[in-house]
Amino acid sequence: MPRARLSMRKIKEILRLKWHHHLSDRKVAHQCGISRPTVKEYLRRAQAAGLSWPLPETLDDHQLEIRLYPSAPAPSDRDKPKPHWPHIHRELKHKSVTLYLLWVEYRQHYPNGYQYSWFCDQYRQWLGRCDLSMRQTHRAGEKCFVDYAGQTVDIIDRQSGEIKSAQIFIAVLGASNYTYCEATFSQTLPDWLMAHARAFEYFGGVPELIVPDNLKSAVTKAHRYEPDLNPSYQDLAEHFNTTVLPARVRKPKDKAKVENGVLLVERWILAVLRHQQFFSLSELNGAIARCLETLNQKPFKKLPGSRLSLFKDIDQPALNPLPENRYVFAEFKKARVHLDYHVEIDGHYYSVPHQLVKKQLDTRITEHTIECFLKGKRIASHVRSYLKGQHTTVIEHMPAQHQHYAQYSTDMFINWATSVGPATAQVVKLIIKARRHPQQAYRSCLGLMRLGKSYSSDRLENACLHAISMNSLNYKSIESILKHRIDQQSVHPFTPSPLPHHDNVRGKDYYH
Repeated sequence: MPRARLSMRKIKEILRLKWHHHLSDRKVAHQCGISRPTVKEYLRRAQAAGLSWPLPETLDDHQLEIRLYPSAPAPSDRDKPKPHWPHIHRELKHKSVTLYLLWVEYRQHYPNGYQYSWFCDQYRQWLGRCDLSMRQTHRAGEKCFVDYAGQTVDIIDRQSGEIKSAQIFIAVLGASNYTYCEATFSQTLPDWLMAHARAFEYFGGVPELIVPDNLKSAVTKAHRYEPDLNPSYQDLAEHFNTTVLPARVRKPKDKAKVENGVLLVERWILAVLRHQQFFSLSELNGAIARCLETLNQKPFKKLPGSRLSLFKDIDQPALNPLPENRYVFAEFKKARVHLDYHVEIDGHYYSVPHQLVKKQLDTRITEHTIECFLKGKRIASHVRSYLKGQHTTVIEHMPAQHQHYAQYSTDMFINWATSVGPATAQVVKLIIKARRHPQQAYRSCLGLMRLGKSYSSDRLENACLHAISMNSLNYKSIESILKHRIDQQSVHPFTPSPLPHHDNVRGKDYYH
């Protein structure tokens, strides 16, 4: 077959030389400057078209070209049925299914069917006529797209009449478009993460990837290639054994599914509820749940089935199972260890090993627990306390010299001193008050207790009376009083003696 069509003038010349002058094919080829097979091909076409020489006068060049090059007969649908493209699109959502596999199955049913190149080309043409959200092909159980709707819903406080705007959280599974939404009072980290947990419980499983937008509750620092995830968001991903893949900045096609889901929720849920008044978050979420059921059961326009049927058929079997333990929200903060080997969390102080003084730790804070980490290793764990200014201390975290005193308390020493006598109680209280930290007075109090055992409680009480009278309130003074039996003498109130007259003593008048 010739690579390019000859002009009608040259074709007519071939026919004239062959049929009128009866030249051989070789001579005709030499005369026209073409190859002999080309001459043979055009003669074959002319005979097949029923032509003879001379050509009819009514046959112009266009008609001659049509007769020499008739269009190929269209294949009958009976011999080559076309694939059902919505079915092909739906099957592609299953894991490991490719267009080539689907074409092989098509040819098994229809051995005389179309070739693979035609199959791929026609599928892409059909896909190009569909909506953007349909054109993206997502594997079953692979992605869950999450975001907040731009529209809010008002909730009225029955008592004060105050109006709060509830945010609408939306999650959409990529393969089936199965949708979940709920109302929260804010877009803060606790509401954002707990909404994820409830969405996974609604789906009954966990997708391989979570695709959020770059809001601050999800991404602490946006980046084209390696965005920094919020540590609490990463903790949620680890709990559910999934991965967070934030959408690229200013790339709306990365989250077209949830954008379309937001549009559907606003049209089929929020618009339906626009005339209703809500007085609590639970009341609003109850109304949303009823509308959500209707939305997921609504038939598709261009595909067979509904979101619910497609979810049960494709996404649900491919989702990973939920973890055995329910998710608990955890907040992460950095805290530096104080000199007293405690870290401060919301006004309460928790101990860590004393060797970590001045180190910066990572803390994981939940409703009931406080955990401290150093370079990813947990080094302390406490039950959370909400008492401001108080301490939670583990004895093993204290230095050896401090552990000896950990069993004592201020109240214990005061109660013992009161049992001895009022003077002893007054001395102990004054000794404790004179120290910046009560623990600094424990050694002196223990010394007084030892004196009480060595000399008797009565003598210790008398010694404390003498110490008060002399305004010498310390352990060494009281020990000296007992040692020299001053406690057995009468108590004389301490009165400072007047200074003697001397030329070197200037007196108070000197300063006037």
